[in-house]
Amino acid sequence: MLRVGILSLQGDFAAHARLVDRFGGQPSEVRTAKDLAVVEALILPGGESSAMLRLMAPEKLDERINDRIRAGMAVLATCAGVILLARKVEPDQSSLGLLDVDVARNAYGRQLHSSIESLRLDSRLGSPDEMEGVFIRAPRITRVGKGVTVLAWRDRDPVLVTSGRVLAATFHPELTTESRVHKYFLHLVGCHG
Repeated sequence: MLRVGILSLQGDFAAHARLVDRFGGQPSEVRTAKDLAVVEALILPGGESSAMLRLMAPEKLDERINDRIRAGMAVLATCAGVILLARKVEPDQSSLGLLDVDVARNAYGRQLHSSIESLRLDSRLGSPDEMEGVFIRAPRITRVGKGVTVLAWRDRDPVLVTSGRVLAATFHPELTTESRVHKYFLHLVGCHG
């Protein structure tokens, strides 16, 4: 059984764990370098990206995650996780720079502007071609680079993208009854539950 790590410093990592388990993976909380060393794939959940970077610093998890992804480990990033992976972040902040997208933090509004929106899906995510996405202080992808494929849109904004073994959602797919994002990711990493 494939061990899928979930960065468990912030965010609803328990909801991600339930979906990993449902689709045939073995969920594993990641808080330390030792935890990261034993997982075969990783989920970077929502939370507050700058706080997550500070919480990763003592164990140098940011550097270790960077190394693992560059070496081919698959990763699903949601909301703040997309900010962590982006090439460029506005307003300016550090990131891992592993995904060739630019993002604007909190672009859809503050916490009180949280919403559930209808998303249009690429056919690779199956039928129907729409689903709901939960946006909580969500980033907006403002530029998509070469080698990045858009799989879902909120109006004209890309909200789900993939590049190699990286899948990144600016929304919270773990907070709805729709499970296609996790299913797609776990299929990508070889789970067929």
